[in-house]
Amino acid sequence: MEIDRDTLLKLYTTMVTIRNFEERGIPETGQRGMSASLHSSAGQEAVPTGMCAHLTDDDYLASTHRGHGHCIAKGVDPKLMMAELFGRTTGSNKGKGGSMHIADMSKGMLGTNGVVAASIPLAVGAALTSKLKGLGRVAVAFFGDGGANQGVLHESMNLASVWKLPVIFLCENNQYAESTSVEYALSTAHVADRAAGYNMPGIHVDGMDVFAVYDAAEQAVARARAGEGPTLLECLTYRFYGHTVFDNPLNYRTKEEEDYWRGRDPIKLFREAVIPQGDITAEELDQIDREAEQLMEEAIKFADESPLPEPQELYEDVYVSYPTEALKRGASMEV
Repeated sequence: MEIDRDTLLKLYTTMVTIRNFEERGIPETGQRGMSASLHSSAGQEAVPTGMCAHLTDDDYLASTHRGHGHCIAKGVDPKLMMAELFGRTTGSNKGKGGSMHIADMSKGMLGTNGVVAASIPLAVGAALTSKLKGLGRVAVAFFGDGGANQGVLHESMNLASVWKLPVIFLCENNQYAESTSVEYALSTAHVADRAAGYNMPGIHVDGMDVFAVYDAAEQAVARARAGEGPTLLECLTYRFYGHTVFDNPLNYRTKEEEDYWRGRDPIKLFREAVIPQGDITAEELDQIDREAEQLMEEAIKFADESPLPEPQELYEDVYVSYPTEALKRGASMEV
């Protein structure tokens, strides 16, 4: 597989931006008194990077509770994301959504989602819209190995196959649903094996290898755009940290296991594969590392300098239309 130099640099930039956001943004959020119950995707960078490299702003992506990397790979501004984590009005969702509800419709990001597997029917609905309106857009549903056992996935795969919808079901199999190993919860060798029951391709790839993900995603996107229907793509990956910052993963997995997977760091594997080829130097990649670090410092500064929402903003962006004058008087409202 030939990938041009510009694309290689973009892939690396996306991965290190995700890594820096996770390793800087999550601790900073807790230090500012905001909820620290955030879900780090450090270690899983190759999956959204390889997938989203084939998507445009018009294509749709529905995410999970562990979705910061999905947002960045889809093009959401890390500064707006950081402000959202800090609960500021300049956040991507005015500080009202937080980590598990980041959305940016201008980038086709339908939102991170705190409900396991809830991203799946959202992506299927978006794919149906694309097909009925002839938009030529692709929808991607990210979900984890825990979400793979939710009934809504099977309903959605069946419907998408019957209607040949342009949707990709992408399982980020990081091998643990909170603390439950996939070995105890999966009835087949791979999640991708289940695709056969829905008459669609099932592809299982190394999710620590951005090139493997990139290649498989290219095939799935091409199939969707050609009107040939959905694909189930499973990427075997690993989260470097616990389910949340409050979780000690060594309660349910070994240090030896963690060391093995950290040795397969997707950023490290990228450098080992690309630098010996000679077209891209270690110095160039080091510079991208520094730029990603600087971007995080700028994002933190931007968020810190942004205002918190005013109390009356609680009544905005909701379904009920509250009378403005009553709000000004501070009157109690019945919903």
